[in-house]
Amino acid sequence: CNYCSGLCMPEIAVMGAFERLDVMLNDALYGILFRDINMQRTLIDQSFSRMVNGAAGIIINTGEDNYLTTADAWEAAHTVLASQFINEQFALRAGMAEEQMGLGHAFEMNPELENSFVYELAQAQMARQIFPKAPLKYMPPTKYMTGNIFRGHIQDALFNAVTVLTDQRFLLLGMMTEAIHTPHMSDRALAIENARYIRRAMADFSSEIEYKEGGLMERRADQVLSEALELLENIRVDGLFHALETGQFAGIKRRRVGGKGLDGVVAKGERYDNPFVELFLAEQQREQK
Repeated sequence: CNYCSGLCMPEIAVMGAFERLDVMLNDALYGILFRDINMQRTLIDQSFSRMVNGAAGIIINTGEDNYLTTADAWEAAHTVLASQFINEQFALRAGMAEEQMGLGHAFEMNPELENSFVYELAQAQMARQIFPKAPLKYMPPTKYMTGNIFRGHIQDALFNAVTVLTDQRFLLLGMMTEAIHTPHMSDRALAIENARYIRRAMADFSSEIEYKEGGLMERRADQVLSEALELLENIRVDGLFHALETGQFAGIKRRRVGGKGLDGVVAKGERYDNPFVELFLAEQQREQK
């Protein structure tokens, strides 16, 4: 796994194709918000880089999980879903198959919140049902890891349970020593053991249960979806740049003409042509048949 990031998204995508990578992070919104890359520059770069990734058969993953490190996971859950919808459309416009879209989210609710596990499960199941073909990327708790390794290991076990129950495909294993030090090999071994135990113990559990109609989980999912659709409607009216300028995602504001790389954006000339766009789109269409 590697990153199509910064001011070199297409170039890194080509390098990933040469090296036959399976997965690459590819998300302009992450670059705008967390790396202060100019929004005009990186959205242009993302479009072509995703065509390269798509034609090379590389699965991308996106960085919505990071939103919940700077914003509250309960209050901002709808921004994650809205961003997933936006990233899905960017990927489709680049010709990618749904099976190549590793849309991101995370297990980051405050563990002091009553029913936090129920809400995490609801949101993960919601993402799975909305994006049934996507190999979703799910990230472990970090924000509320306090250094208490015993509670931390339990938090990671609950995260692993949600992962298995909702068929998340890509996950970073939680470390019980999060917030203390860079994990030792022994910490990593325990994390792998934790995940394998949960996966083995709950292998067929999801097929044995149903969620209560009108219950707490369904109501939470409905709430998040409704708020996400409201945000998307506002973006449809005001534009994505306005949403980024006003801090709608991750509580971070970025200027339309700010950040790194704007000097690399130029208007297309009348005779501009990029023959690779048509070639890469055609290659993806052949692969998807």
